[in-house]
Amino acid sequence: MNYALPLTSLTLALLLSACGSDEQDSAQLYGPDPTLPDPQRGLLPSMKIAEPTPWADETPTVPENFTVTAIATDLKIPRQTLVLPNGDILVAEGRGGSAAKLKPKDVIAGYIKAKGNTTVDSGNRLTLLRDADGDGVYEVQTVFADNLNAPYGLAYFAGTLYVANQDALVRFDYQDGQTEASGPPTTITELPSAINHHWTKALTVSPDGRFLYVGIGSNSNITERGMEAEVDRAVIWQISAETGAHKPFATGVRNPTALAIQPGSGQLWAVVNERDELGADLVPDYLTSVQEGGFYGWPYSYWGKHPDPRVQPQDPAKVAAAITPDYALGAHVAALGLDFSSAAMGEPFADGVFVGQHGSWNRPNPVGYKVSFVPFSNGRPSGPPVDFVTGFRTAEGKTRGRPVGVTVDPRGALIVADDLANTVWRVTRTQ
Repeated sequence: MNYALPLTSLTLALLLSACGSDEQDSAQLYGPDPTLPDPQRGLLPSMKIAEPTPWADETPTVPENFTVTAIATDLKIPRQTLVLPNGDILVAEGRGGSAAKLKPKDVIAGYIKAKGNTTVDSGNRLTLLRDADGDGVYEVQTVFADNLNAPYGLAYFAGTLYVANQDALVRFDYQDGQTEASGPPTTITELPSAINHHWTKALTVSPDGRFLYVGIGSNSNITERGMEAEVDRAVIWQISAETGAHKPFATGVRNPTALAIQPGSGQLWAVVNERDELGADLVPDYLTSVQEGGFYGWPYSYWGKHPDPRVQPQDPAKVAAAITPDYALGAHVAALGLDFSSAAMGEPFADGVFVGQHGSWNRPNPVGYKVSFVPFSNGRPSGPPVDFVTGFRTAEGKTRGRPVGVTVDPRGALIVADDLANTVWRVTRTQ
């Protein structure tokens, strides 16, 4: 059922009281072994509007010995980026989803979230950026392909560009130096798109180019639409690049929003957005290596073997089989970007992953709204996260930007898509 709930003064008063702005904030939990609090449930989750404000003359804050510049502005909801072999940057622009609201609280939550998002129309396109003379100014900006359907994930291998629309995985033939596609894309396989509560389709390609991996989020927070709506949902598919044949590679991953292959090992990693409405400090979004055939808990349990009491009937066997993720990122940070670093980024950021955190809407004290760096050692996360790009929220609590995709440029830069300011930022070393 689709509810219509007018946002009257009374509704807003109730809404703001639910936000609990005076509530004591609990410490965020990070790392491989967080101590989780007890679940907390109420009529409404705590909510906080991310009130937008322009960057004006300001820019994000980056570490010492780095500088940040806007290399593209006035885009149409930039989500993920890809650095091509010649150094050009592709930007996927758009917004998808068509899920009807189930309950009055969903209407309220939708209103809260919308207040923190851009009002720009979906681009449904790929934009190409080029810095022809290497001076850091991307003087060429062209539409590489348009009339796409909420493109999100991007990948490239050996003359083929792959794009994960919200409804299909497609490919373009690509030659170095192209500034626009030579024709419409070819569909490799359709992707689950009915309802599309979680519409983003994350994407990466195997080191040998044989397989594509696509993240497909759940169709609800916690099965409110019934399990029939969750067929082929909360999964990561492995897809043959040649034939489009696919199979579940991992299951029980509520919303895998970004995927990356670890250099050297070829191991697939993901960042995953976990479930809501168990309290401000549950459940942590996470970074994890992805085991083939692995089950990661959703909907029956979270953070490994912690049963979710809301799921009926319970399934103890599924809970017992659930894999504990590698690294907690904090509850509700909304991790949407992931890429492995390289030596070109310099110490202490040479070995690890960058994570784009879009930011919370359902905590009294907002978290995320930054790009963090998780250091690695011997191929595994090895320490607390480090703030790398911040300043997206002002001291007054207004929101200048919201980072999504992060991409490491092999020449020594981090590319960050900001879908609130409709800007792409480039962070480079100064020495």
